[in-house]
Amino acid sequence: MTHRITGIFNILATPFDARQQVDLPSLRKLVNFQIDLGVYGLTILGVLGEAAKLTVDERKAVMETVIETVNGRIPIVVGTSHKDLHTCIDLSKSAVAAGAAGVMIAPPPMNNPSDDEIIALYSTVANSVDTAIVVQDFPPVNGVTMTPDMLAELAGQIPNARYLKLEDPPLMQKIRAIRERTDQYQIFGGLGGMFLLEELESGASGTMTGFAFSEILVAVYDLHQSGQADAAAAIFDHYLPLIRYENQPVINLTIRKELLRRRQAIANATPRDPFSPIDSGTHAEIDRILARVGIQDASKKIMFDKPMS
Repeated sequence: MTHRITGIFNILATPFDARQQVDLPSLRKLVNFQIDLGVYGLTILGVLGEAAKLTVDERKAVMETVIETVNGRIPIVVGTSHKDLHTCIDLSKSAVAAGAAGVMIAPPPMNNPSDDEIIALYSTVANSVDTAIVVQDFPPVNGVTMTPDMLAELAGQIPNARYLKLEDPPLMQKIRAIRERTDQYQIFGGLGGMFLLEELESGASGTMTGFAFSEILVAVYDLHQSGQADAAAAIFDHYLPLIRYENQPVINLTIRKELLRRRQAIANATPRDPFSPIDSGTHAEIDRILARVGIQDASKKIMFDKPMS
């Protein structure tokens, strides 16, 4: 089945059990949970998925479990970034063979790479795998800055690099700068969904983020796409305190997994070591934030009126 890569893609967390082993039963439950929330697709083995903490075999096990559980219902983008290019290509080939709709790749940490070096890296991958490539632009993680000029050149040279996961603030300015140079990308925001509305208004095609209440982002996107800008803004503004709180630096992963545990989507909230824990005060703050936005039972899906045609 062919799926479009557009709309709200949840960046899937990787659940671990109390022994810090990959919890495949929770992973299957989390996949179905996100599909029930209405996500347009899943992006797995990204930063939120703690891919850098997994072995290659663990990454393949996560990928195969997710793809088997989804069973063609929605598209899956597999993060295949790796410091070793040959491993990145091997992971990408495995993703294609398993049925992924595309692969997401960020350049590995490099010492002031030239534009040509970055384009050459993506070209090598593109020549090795026949699938859509999501270019991940996330300098806080790898220290590599990709300019709008370079990204436009990359799209011009690599036909299957037609998607961009953009997390290089200021986001909206960069989206507009890229749009001025090329119309060949479907651009996705991120950063916890904090700027989803503004990203859409600047020409983004959706977002890829791990925000624990995906149905909120889906509602905002659907309303915006149907021309109901005021209704989209009302929902976005109402839940923005939760979006902002969840995405706070250092502990955003730990908060997000705790919220997923409270939503009964995973059994254990603890990330794999190393991670930053949250204290009792943060747990109490989560309670207050949920109450502030009117969420009485986190385990239940938030329901919204359907967009008017």
